[in-house]
This record gives sequence, structure tokens and C-alpha cells, in this order.
Amino acid sequence: MSSAGEAGRFGCLTPPALSSRRKPWALRGRGEPLLCLGTVYLPGLAHKVVDFAIQLAVILFSISFHESAHAWSALQFGDTTARDQGRISLNPIHHIDPIGSILMPILFYVFTGFIFGAAKPTPVNLRNTRNPRLANLWVSAAGPLSNFLLCGVGILLLRVIEAFAPGSLRELFVALQYQQFGAGTIAPLTYLLFYFAMVNMMLGVFNLIPIPPLDGSGVLASLGGDSVRQFLAMIAPFGFLILILLVSSRFLNGLLIPFSTLVQRLIFSGAR
Repeated sequence: MSSAGEAGRFGCLTPPALSSRRKPWALRGRGEPLLCLGTVYLPGLAHKVVDFAIQLAVILFSISFHESAHAWSALQFGDTTARDQGRISLNPIHHIDPIGSILMPILFYVFTGFIFGAAKPTPVNLRNTRNPRLANLWVSAAGPLSNFLLCGVGILLLRVIEAFAPGSLRELFVALQYQQFGAGTIAPLTYLLFYFAMVNMMLGVFNLIPIPPLDGSGVLASLGGDSVRQFLAMIAPFGFLILILLVSSRFLNGLLIPFSTLVQRLIFSGAR
């Protein structure tokens, strides 16, 4: 978070809850999804390993893009701290935290089925900026906004693929429903792009939660008055505990599911 000398750094991915109430490609009169489209069946563990590798690669890139956006935005306001430390980079090596970026995603995926990760905080010195309050607002917002941008790119590419290869999204839907990989040369790309869009939407929404050290607290501190900033400073020491409670509660799912559903509708609506 910018106001604390660092930009938000958390990433979260909840597995897509593909609705079983609406199956647009069900066989007439039987209500069963089409299985003749072709899927690559892997043993359960093998599928999980490949699925985790795909999601981890996506989230490492997305976090790197997120942190680079913080660093680049700080530079636009005159603070060179992050740039001088090489943080304007899409190379994950510059942003990886061994525990938060490697160990934590593995543990969360094994025990909960979704990925949760953290990158090294991006250093920001607001005293070097021309307008600290405005800088804090834009630097804090830059990370989530960059993830929403990537989400839009992922959705757009999927729609383009569907336009040139009709039926690609139908095969993706079935593959996701049955936790199998679709057959064909395009299937791996659509699977990757689906999680690319989903991960970045979840990253953007999660980081806008106004609890230190998430980016939302920096945005709120910049927009609010002194009382708001004092309150955020008061709860900052307990921020990690609050986040752990949120991650383990139904609140987080309740917050993320509508956005997950939105991404799915934007991807699959009108698909053939």
C-alpha cells in the first residue's frame, strides 16, 4: 500500500463455479452435456498438477504486471524508488517472494482448491512525489486497474478465437465442467486464457478491499478525510489477521462469485 511505503501485493484465485443450472450445449431430451467434442483424460493427480502449473504461471505473470503498474505509476509522479530497484519489469524474479509466491500458492491449492499468493511489496516513497495524496490514489489504483485491463484482454482474445474457430468455447465449457483438458491445438490456449481472465478479475477485486495492506486501503485513504486515514492506520497492524479471517470465511466467496459469474457470461454468452 502506497501510504505505508509499499504497494498492495496480494493475488487470489477462486475456482470458477460453472453453473449446473444452465448447460447451453446439452443434448436434447437427455439433459447431458455433449461428450463427443473430445477431451484429454488425465488421472486426477496429473490433471491437478497441470492445472496448478497453468494457474501458477498465470498468477505469477499477473502479479508481476500488477506490481510493475504500481512502480510505473509512482515514477510518473516523480518517485524513482521502485524503478531504481528494477521493479518495472514483467520478469517474476523481480517480484517473487519465496513464501508468498511459491509456498503459499501450493498450500492453498492443496488444502482449499484455489490459489492465493503474494509478491514482494513495491516500495513507494510519497515524499518524493509532487502531489502525495493524488500519487497515493493513482499508485494504489494502478495495480487493480492493470488486472482489469488484462482480464479484458483475455476475454477479447477468447471471443476472437471463437470467431475464427467456432465451437472452441463450447469445448472449453465442457472441459471445465468435467475437469478435463479439451483435445485439439486450440484447447490449451483457450484453457489458459480462461484462467488468465479469471485470475486477473479476482486479483483486481480482491486488492480493492479497503483493508491494509491491500490497494483498496490506499485508495480509500486518498479519497477519505483524516478520520478515515486514522482508522486505517489503527487497523493496519491487524491487517493480515483480518485478511486471513476473510479468506477463511464466506465473505470472500460472496464478494468474488458475482465477478466470477460476470467473466463467465462475457466469455460464454452467444458462443456456438
